Amino acid sequence: MLAQAFASTAGVLAGVDPERLDGSTPCASWTVRDLVNHIVGGATYFAVTAETGRAPARGDAPDFCLGDFVTEFNKGAGRAVKAFEADGAMDKTMKLPFGDLPGGAFITIASLDTFAHGWDLARATGQSTDLDPELAGKLLAVAEWFVLDALRGEDGRAPFGPELVAAAGSCPSDRLAAFLGRQP
Repeated sequence: MLAQAFASTAGVLAGVDPERLDGSTPCASWTVRDLVNHIVGGATYFAVTAETGRAPARGDAPDFCLGDFVTEFNKGAGRAVKAFEADGAMDKTMKLPFGDLPGGAFITIASLDTFAHGWDLARATGQSTDLDPELAGKLLAVAEWFVLDALRGEDGRAPFGPELVAAAGSCPSDRLAAFLGRQP
């Protein structure tokens, strides 16, 4: 799932017009620039965590939008996929800011985060949000299992917004976005 999420989001990143970097996103507290930086930095964050078993400190991150952010994302994504494919990675305990998880659980979070923010970016930049229907369906099934009400709240204060209902006939990625609190 992680490689699929990275591939989907890489396609969206490639379609970002630099003129839109200061635009708004479905994540009200973030601009397109903030979202691109989160997505690109996230790929390396996932890689380092899988490699070392410990989440790196969140310090001052570079503004990836000043360079080739698609290439930087692809480097981090490749590194993350390789790290999660290493022997024992799925069973390794990953020490995260919110607690310890086995690699098998953390890879799901990484996949969901990457894919959902790819959807956010597609929506913010006028691209199609009908992203990888098969993967969206799998991630929705996982999200329905672990996104509890305790994880929902207002933007900037909780990982997910209140669950919304997607319109009848919505594509799987729009249904996932609505479940996560985004307005499709």
